[in-house]
Amino acid sequence: MNRHRTVRPADARAHLDQLTKPPGSLGRLEDLAAQIAVLQDTLKPAIQAPVALVFAADHGVADIGVSAFPKAVTAQMVLNFLAGGAAISVLARANDFALRIVDAGVDADFAAHPLLIDAKLGRGTRNYVDGPAMTGGEYATALERAAQIVADCADAGCNTLLLGEMGIGNTASSALLMHGLTGIDLATCVGRGTGLDDAGLARKAEILRRALARRPLPATAAELLTEYGGYEIAMLTGAILAGARAGLLVLVDGFTVTAAAAAALAIEPAIADALVYTHCSAERGHAALLAHLGARPVLDLGMRLGEGSGAAVALPLVRAAVALFAGMATFQSAGVSGKS
Repeated sequence: MNRHRTVRPADARAHLDQLTKPPGSLGRLEDLAAQIAVLQDTLKPAIQAPVALVFAADHGVADIGVSAFPKAVTAQMVLNFLAGGAAISVLARANDFALRIVDAGVDADFAAHPLLIDAKLGRGTRNYVDGPAMTGGEYATALERAAQIVADCADAGCNTLLLGEMGIGNTASSALLMHGLTGIDLATCVGRGTGLDDAGLARKAEILRRALARRPLPATAAELLTEYGGYEIAMLTGAILAGARAGLLVLVDGFTVTAAAAAALAIEPAIADALVYTHCSAERGHAALLAHLGARPVLDLGMRLGEGSGAAVALPLVRAAVALFAGMATFQSAGVSGKS
């Protein structure tokens, strides 16, 4: 991250107030533009070669009933992404950004594909009701592989990441991470995920209570991820850390990506200025997690799909904010009288 900035928040605000509009009249777009100008350290910010990284992996706990869908759906959806039929695939075409699917640990083998990045750590995590979801070595490797993926994106000219996920059972892991990172009661953290009915939600909550009863609550983000995380969530944490450290803009999607962001912030709080929370998911727990982080999401559309879809829908607004900041005339250059 750039720690010797020449453009500071006051400079960005002063620039905005010189543009041909009443001060503050573009609302949240001004906040976004100022954040990105400071992050990029320029009064001519730009969104360049954005890439959506969708990290996919399976969860051992999915075998005992925390989701309305079978674990096989993870691999099936990866194939759907690669074939161009998923929501994030459509949004990538509509909004002109690159899409890459990262196999972080899906319980299936895939043929080589131009959109697929093979970073597989295993064929799904272990069932964390019985023991740790992953080893410390797997956690460390997840962060390393994610950092290399982000570095490759940056080397190709990308300065904006959209982060998404796919993994049956990952809202259960996210609920445990949220509880461990924030201290918010588990009942607030646990939601319906892919559409559990009341009985399924109660079963999911009971399974997570059993997982928590297995050992004292871990004290660090790294240990929480090792005990209860998914391979895709660990890689998301690594991607957020690596992207922010490199000065990239990181567009955070829904509940699971925000849980990864909370873990990354616990590891390195200084990355906060690189993160934009793109929407508030309808998944129970997300609003409370955003509030805990002091985050204001760009959108609240009742979405709960995942895949990076909320980040993709918000990208045009982010682009608009940057274009207005960099392209509008000032009162002086346009010969327009300023405020009396």
